[in-house]
Amino acid sequence: MTDLLFLVGAGLLAGVVNALAGGGTLISFPALLALGYPGLTATVTNAVALWPGYLGGVLGYRAELRGQRRRATLLSVTAVLGACLGSSLLLLTPGKLFESMVPWLVAFASLALLAQPWLRKLIGGEADGPTSRMVYAGVFLGGCYGAYFNGGMGVVLLTVLGLFLHDNLHRINAVRAVLSLVVSSVSVVAFSLFGPVEWRAAAVIAPASLAGGLLGTRLARLMPAKVLRGVVVAFGLGVAVALALH
Repeated sequence: MTDLLFLVGAGLLAGVVNALAGGGTLISFPALLALGYPGLTATVTNAVALWPGYLGGVLGYRAELRGQRRRATLLSVTAVLGACLGSSLLLLTPGKLFESMVPWLVAFASLALLAQPWLRKLIGGEADGPTSRMVYAGVFLGGCYGAYFNGGMGVVLLTVLGLFLHDNLHRINAVRAVLSLVVSSVSVVAFSLFGPVEWRAAAVIAPASLAGGLLGTRLARLMPAKVLRGVVVAFGLGVAVALALH
């Protein structure tokens, strides 16, 4: 019973964090390790179990997604391609070099998000102008990273989108939620077919992460853009430190 409540709490909190900023993996993944699951089993089980939380995030951002269907669709196709590559890398290669780079990638993305207003001016582009093609390259890499290692995926994607999309941060965060769901969906299919998923644990975490995702979007909506950016940056840097010390 204690283990059950432990997993429910981890899934709920992970869903909230993923809806706000991304990085809920660093809550639910250690929870699975603490219960004695092997590393690869915990990784793929965690990826499958958190999928409903990403769905909850998208459902919670329905209002912010209005008028963004074309943008979200085009970027989702790019994210799928990146996620396919990332899932393959996780299942087929040890990836020690990539794992050593992960904390630095998340830290860089967090600091880039902090400097986003200045960087966007440096990069240029008009608010009503065409979307830079660089956003597709960034989303492809973000999808690859997210499927390979979910921790901090939201921070990476939000940074890329914030640099190249001239829009309100809450609307951009809604697109980020869609891309996170897309990347997670690719991972779920790949890991369900070819990975050692522990389905009993996933069945416990999944509904809790869905509730957390819905709650997280409500919390995010209440935050001013500057506060939301600060929360994401602070959590992203915390994720980077936690990964470096892991």
